[in-house]
This record gives sequence, structure tokens and C-alpha cells, in this order.
Amino acid sequence: MAGFDSPYILLFLLIIPLIYYLQKKARIQKKNEAIKFSNLAYLKSAMGDSKKSKRDMHLFYLSLLTIGLMVIGFANPHIPLEQTKEGVNVVLVMDNSGSMQAQDYQPSRLEAAKSSAEILIKSLKSQDYAGVVVFESGATTAAYLSPDKDKVIEKLQNIAAKDGATAIGDGLSLGIDMASSIPNKKKVVILLSDGVNNAGYISPDEAIQFAKANDIQVYTIGMGSTGKVLLGYDWYGNPQYAELDEATLQKIAQETGGNYFKSVDDNTLDEIYKNIGENIKRETEETNIKDWFFFAAFVTLLVQLYYRYGKGRILQ
Repeated sequence: MAGFDSPYILLFLLIIPLIYYLQKKARIQKKNEAIKFSNLAYLKSAMGDSKKSKRDMHLFYLSLLTIGLMVIGFANPHIPLEQTKEGVNVVLVMDNSGSMQAQDYQPSRLEAAKSSAEILIKSLKSQDYAGVVVFESGATTAAYLSPDKDKVIEKLQNIAAKDGATAIGDGLSLGIDMASSIPNKKKVVILLSDGVNNAGYISPDEAIQFAKANDIQVYTIGMGSTGKVLLGYDWYGNPQYAELDEATLQKIAQETGGNYFKSVDDNTLDEIYKNIGENIKRETEETNIKDWFFFAAFVTLLVQLYYRYGKGRILQ
């Protein structure tokens, strides 16, 4: 919404109608005095010829316009414009634990997640920064926050699956820390996991509070399938299936102002990342436009000078 840093200065705009009133009153009084004294020369001087009279009125109106533009400029007007200068910090936090080696996605869950994340990174604007964090039993940085999207994608493609557990809290906390590393930008974290938090030093609840304290929006993606996915067998020959803790991911998204998405195959995962990229909201910023009004005032002043002293002026 448009506004002014110093709105009280706009009160000086009231001078404009006052000046107009006094000027009009003076012209009428001058004509009346000429008629009263029946002085033909004075009457001619008071009435003036039509060309000179029109020129004088045009110059008068230009002067009023110049004053009005300068008063508005001194009031420091600003309007909301889309934030394109600062951009957005986008950090992808990806699960690369043992369960991400499951092949219900082709060629595997991790490879499918990497390909889909690449779609998101490519959709970001030039002013945006991207970074990647991976987690299993702990969390580590895969690609530092950077405006160089190609370099980030290269680092992304080098991520490999590990055999560790799932430390969602650690991964999210590191992602939040990375997103906060470059100030004066909106911060978004996208967390993908296919498991249950069962490792690490930081709980998901603690990570949520960390995100809220840093004003970071977290989108979460639960990666699973429509049916059970066999990961292997334990020492006793019992089958081990991939488990997805949707409740935790939903809570993270809800409490940080993000959204939760459920992926069940390669196509839905691609669509999720594409939608997130398109729906990242750029915050509006109040942009000062006082220079526009000062420039307009300068132009009207030049017009006045040309009209008064330029070619074709009327000599008195």
C-alpha cells in the first residue's frame, strides 16, 4: 500500500489553492481599478493581450505544479514493489539415509529426489540463492548457499545414499542455519524425508522453534509409496519396511507457515517441487519514489524557463 514517511509535509499542499486564490483576486482587483479610473492605458496594461495573458497563466500553473511535486517529494512517498533486488534464500534439506536406496522410485528414491530438486533450483530467479543440506545419522552441507544454480546442481548430483539412520531435527536445524547465513532475504527451507526421526542431537520440536525464531518458512515433503516398501531383513530374518512419519512433517510445515506434500511416485514428486518453486512468495518492500517527483519538478522548471526565455517568447 502506498504511503509517506513524512505525511505532515503534505499540509504544505494547502499553499497551492491559497496562492491560486490570491493571484486570481489580484487580477480581478487590478482590472477593477483600471475601470474605476477610466485610464485607457492602465486598462490595457491590466487586461493585457490574449497571448501574453495566456502565457502568464501557463507559467503560473507550471509554478504551482512545481511546488506541488516538490512538496510530495519532501514527504518521502513510497509504494510496494515486488522484492526482486534481495531475492530469496532457498535451502533443500534432503534425507540420504539407508531407506532412500529403496527402488520403488526409479532408479531409487534418492536419485528421483535429486532429479526433482533440480527442477526447483532451475525455476529460481537470478537474485535467489540456493543451498543443499543432507542428513542421515547426522547432517552435513552438500552445497553452500550460492546464486550459482549450476554449481549447486552439480553438488546436488554428487550426493550419495548412506547407511545411517534418520536425523530430521539435525538436518532441519543445519538447513535453517544455512538459510540465515545471508541476511536481508526471505528464507525458505524445503525438507524431504522418507523416514522417522530416530537419530541426531536436535529434536524436530527444537528445530521448529529454531525456524520460528529465525522467521523461516519450511515446506515438507513426505516420500513414500502407496504400499509397503521392503528395505531388507534384520539379523533374525524379519522383513524391514520403510516407514514415513507424516505427523512430524505435517507439524513442521504447519507451525512454520509452510505446507506439507505427500509424494507417492516419480511424477508426484516432480509436480511437488515444481509447485513449490512457482509458489514461493516474494515479499513486497516499500520503495521510496521521492526522486520521481523531484525529477518531475525539475522538468516542469525547465519547461518554465523555456517558455519564459526560449525561442518564440513574447517580448514585453
